[in-house]
Amino acid sequence: MSDFPTQARVVIIGGGAVGASCAYHIAKAGWDCVLLEKNELTAGSTWHAAGNCPSFSTSWAVMNMQRYSLDLYRRLADEVDYPMNYHVTGSIRLGHSRERMMEFERARSMGQYQGMNLEMLAVSDLKARYPFLETHDLAGALYDPDDGDIDPAQLTQALAKGARLAGARIERFCPATGVSRENGEWIVHTHKGDIRCEKVVNAAGYYAQRVGEWFRPFGGRTVPMAVMSHQYFLTEEIPALKEWSQENGKLPLLRDVDSSYYLRQEKFGLNLGPYERNCKAHWITPDDPMPEDFSFQLYPDDLERLEWYIEDAMARVPLLGEGGVGRNINGPIPYAPDGLPLLGPMPGVPDAFEACVFTFGITQAGGAGKVLAEWVTEGQTEWDMWATDPRRFTDHTDPQYCVDKAMEVYGHEYAMHFPHHSWPAARDRKTSPVHDRVKALGGVMGAYNGWERANWFAQPGDDTSEAATQTWDRAGPWEARVREECEAVRDGVGVLDLPGFSRFDVQGPGAADWLLSRIAGTLPEPGRMNLAYFADARGRILTEMSVMAHGPNHFMLITAAAAQWHDRDLLLADKPAEVTVTDRTRDFSALIVTGPKTRDLFVALGTEADLALPWLSVQQAVVAGVPCGLARVSFAGELGWEIHAATDEIRAIYEAVLAAGARPFGMFALDSLRLEKGYRAWKGDLSTDYSLVEAGLERFVRLDKPQDFPGKAALTTEVATGPKKRFVTLKVEAGAADAPYMSTLCQGGEIVGETTSGGWGYRVGASIALGMVRADLAVPSTELTVDIFGQRCRATVQPDGPLWDPQNERLKA
Repeated sequence: MSDFPTQARVVIIGGGAVGASCAYHIAKAGWDCVLLEKNELTAGSTWHAAGNCPSFSTSWAVMNMQRYSLDLYRRLADEVDYPMNYHVTGSIRLGHSRERMMEFERARSMGQYQGMNLEMLAVSDLKARYPFLETHDLAGALYDPDDGDIDPAQLTQALAKGARLAGARIERFCPATGVSRENGEWIVHTHKGDIRCEKVVNAAGYYAQRVGEWFRPFGGRTVPMAVMSHQYFLTEEIPALKEWSQENGKLPLLRDVDSSYYLRQEKFGLNLGPYERNCKAHWITPDDPMPEDFSFQLYPDDLERLEWYIEDAMARVPLLGEGGVGRNINGPIPYAPDGLPLLGPMPGVPDAFEACVFTFGITQAGGAGKVLAEWVTEGQTEWDMWATDPRRFTDHTDPQYCVDKAMEVYGHEYAMHFPHHSWPAARDRKTSPVHDRVKALGGVMGAYNGWERANWFAQPGDDTSEAATQTWDRAGPWEARVREECEAVRDGVGVLDLPGFSRFDVQGPGAADWLLSRIAGTLPEPGRMNLAYFADARGRILTEMSVMAHGPNHFMLITAAAAQWHDRDLLLADKPAEVTVTDRTRDFSALIVTGPKTRDLFVALGTEADLALPWLSVQQAVVAGVPCGLARVSFAGELGWEIHAATDEIRAIYEAVLAAGARPFGMFALDSLRLEKGYRAWKGDLSTDYSLVEAGLERFVRLDKPQDFPGKAALTTEVATGPKKRFVTLKVEAGAADAPYMSTLCQGGEIVGETTSGGWGYRVGASIALGMVRADLAVPSTELTVDIFGQRCRATVQPDGPLWDPQNERLKA
């Protein structure tokens, strides 16, 4: 044991493809690291993985990650002198419907922006690419020339070799047994000895939850995941396929996403892998406990679950029926509640990271290693990676939630994610005190960090079925109601129940000075509020918080529901001992009461408050006999107030406001209203893909203040040299659908930017997109085109400022 490493900067727990990629990238960054594997490398999910390598995704972050992986895999064998079986065959995704073809068009446009050559195919093109295919009921397809398959074990060994060449240590048959913390360092325990390190990475695959429990004494939580059984089977050799392949090469990988399976050539046979609706989770009941070691093991065959999919695939590719079943693989695959991995900082735990729960770990491993290494060695990532950030799940992910969501996601693995659709599994985890009342009023609910909020309010006879939401179009049962809700806010008074605002009470000696050293701008005076932006070292946007000043060193910071654990960790990261940060999210709830008649409504209720105080004022008040805080602000862009009250008191206020004539409105209406004002949304318009200057937020930056703050130097340089991109508001001549996030903006056939959000503005009567364009094009009246599901629509840059009430006269009335 004399050569066993006792110190390292980083220890990685888990030796699958993802863990090996983390070691490769961290070592290449010049950091010494040790990877611990309880058995042989690949012994978990990696060894039995099918090894498919798609680049396709409709998540910008995941597409970036997968694109990077495939670029790495092309050069890796030569770089580390380790041969790999990597077949770049291309793939064909079959579309059965208009909606599916629209999804393909969206992915094609995103891929084009990232430098990929995804190609739309007509039905008449398919036989030439895949001669064994039945095409009679198809609408078309998407072709990905970069898709293919790789040997997962060889990939892992190549990454491990590259890691060793760069100085990493890999300890096989050396399970980690626990962790402890001493003097700001981690101590990782093994039966061979302890390793002290600065940072530790949980890359333990389907054992990640067990490893995660070791970190609970240090601020951690139970890792949100479940383990699903995934089967695929390999046929015996098919003579007709052998004959064709010897002359033509390997067939492209086929995905029939509407029937939910992939079909891939494996030597001279076929590999069929369904994602069945009647799926099965494992290791969730006392009679099916998770074993201590499942290395290189499989579950018993369960082909009956796949019967429908086998028959469907045989009808699509009759050649499949010519080969008997040669071998069935039924192995464990980890699933997070949304099907995306946990990649980034471990919530609540200092200097600990997660790179685990990968459902598509082979195609994502390369990019995951890059991202994780950036988190570990730089504290920030090249691309905004909120889509995979572990902090996106908070305290609503109990075990049953994780199982229910994993089964829902697995059974809908290739599902389209429509803008007005809400997934039904595992709901009502966090509800407002008026939840039942909101639903009785017709509220059609959506989940926001587990909090139930009304998306829109249905009237009797409206179609509120899940099926009605399966469209990319603006039109649907909700549209007339959303229009009415927006008009009620425009002409009268609307009320939105808004539980789940993340809120942090910050106080103590020096609290103001400390916050000024963290934010880019200034703090409000007591009795006032403002917006504060936190930047990273590059001046890019980490988060936006509303700051209410209750005293010289006492502030309430309010932020998005989804940002709760992200912003908590941001505030706690370097907090002085004398300053306290208390999460008050569950202690209070909020109502938005807004519209030109709001002041009259408050007067009618006998509100004890100074209703003449100006915009951005905050005060203690009594509404309907209930003590509360009133904030003179409205995300809807009309005269209005936010009411902040103790959670158990909010119902009385809500009932009184309704009785006084306010119309309830939902999140869909709020999104329309905020677009008309150019108000940015977190992790759409505001992300680490953009700097504060690019986002047009210079008015919230004070480079002349005495305090240093993260990003100050970078922002100073950017202000002097000018940004490469600029935020713009666009009016779009859209058709049936509005521009979704990351729609491509072009001028003269050249890509010049992207949308960050879009929708219909019912007050201005136009389709609106917010976006980022090349700085020289951020000039009013500049004409661009935006790709909306394959339709090139004219988009015109608008003058800087809101489309609705550009002088904020209504807002400040």
